[in-house]
Amino acid sequence: MSLPMQIFNLFAVTASYFFIFAATFSIQKRAMEVNGGENEKRLVKLKCSVQNYDWGRIGYDSRVARLFERNCGGLVDEKKHYAEFWIGTHVSGPSFVEGTDNVSLKSWILQNPKVLGDVVVEKWVRDLPFLLKVLSVGRSLSIQAHPDKELAGLLHKLQPNVYKDANHKPEMALALTEFEALCGFISSEELDVVLESVPEINELVDNSCVDQVLTVDKNNGEVKEDRVLWSIFTKLMSVDREAISTALSRLISRLNCEKEIRELTSKEELVLKLEKQYPNDVGVLAAFLFNFLKLNPGEALYIGANEPHAYLTGECVECMAASDNVVRAGLTPKYMDVKILCSMLTYKQGLPEILKGVPLNPYTRRYTPPFEEFEVDRCVLTRGATVVFPEVPGPSVFVVISGEGSMMTSSSEESVSEGSALFVPAGTEVCVSTESELELFRAGVNNKVLMNPLQ
Repeated sequence: MSLPMQIFNLFAVTASYFFIFAATFSIQKRAMEVNGGENEKRLVKLKCSVQNYDWGRIGYDSRVARLFERNCGGLVDEKKHYAEFWIGTHVSGPSFVEGTDNVSLKSWILQNPKVLGDVVVEKWVRDLPFLLKVLSVGRSLSIQAHPDKELAGLLHKLQPNVYKDANHKPEMALALTEFEALCGFISSEELDVVLESVPEINELVDNSCVDQVLTVDKNNGEVKEDRVLWSIFTKLMSVDREAISTALSRLISRLNCEKEIRELTSKEELVLKLEKQYPNDVGVLAAFLFNFLKLNPGEALYIGANEPHAYLTGECVECMAASDNVVRAGLTPKYMDVKILCSMLTYKQGLPEILKGVPLNPYTRRYTPPFEEFEVDRCVLTRGATVVFPEVPGPSVFVVISGEGSMMTSSSEESVSEGSALFVPAGTEVCVSTESELELFRAGVNNKVLMNPLQ
């Protein structure tokens, strides 16, 4: 065969491959467009992750375990702790799209970014900015705080195995049962009382610090209360373990004796309980310095960056910015970073705000913390009731806590029951109905951000 003919044949074969590739690409592009159009309005059922931390409730005593079993069909281990049920895209506990070959929600969103809406894509790129959880707390979580963005970025860079991402983690806990927590530092007046009535703390910190607190109101502002509180808290948290053990032994002995002749305060009763959970732990003493809160079902507590807190007992729905960063310094066997925690805290004093929700309709209340990433709706439907969640220009995730019913959009309908978790694209109206009863929660981007993205 002549050289010109060989060149011609090679050109012909190359051209044929090009046309085949172009045709295939065109078909795939049209398929993606069709699927994308469907995805923009349809309900996406999710298979979700569970976390088995030691503080979680055991076996079927844990709501988290029951939700996980109904969601994924797995067996519950009666001897295992079930602490957190996660709905979101975070790498530490990703959700997966039901009916796919293990496609994560994060990957699915990357392939279908329109489901987030323009505001979210512009502000947070191609990912959910929030993470929704259900918690079943059997015993106290650690005394902890979550870093702001600047500190989170630094900690992640220095210790990526401990601090898993570079994001901040403002959060909100919405009580499903009676829910107890420590949150924020007590007022100056309460601190005076503690320092006068808990000698075991006085023995561990410099007496000059105590004297400053007791006389600060008389010093015409020469001594700042937050600096005095910082000094006391830092010195207490830095005391060696042997001294803490000795002080706790005296404290517990004293309280048990006094219990025979007087009624202990709720904080003193809590300290006795915490010491049984975490013997010889400085966090037991530190509990005297924090607000002790009891939430009723339907009440919510929000916590900003650098605010100390510890959940104690109960079950809740929790929403937060998409992060897993925690700095710990007590009531835990896990890694603690006392110096970082003491240096990062705001040292604000006084009770935190408790949200009771704003009614949207007879069945739904909205809880809006002062954070951009999220808000939460709680919906409790009675027998035969129907409610509509209007379309919003951002994504939502839903989790069904109890009951059964149906959810419907303009292009899909799904039967839902306890444990069902769903992603709903931006711009999608959702109708929920039940012939029995149904309790569910919706998490979405803070509506103020969606409506005023430039603010």
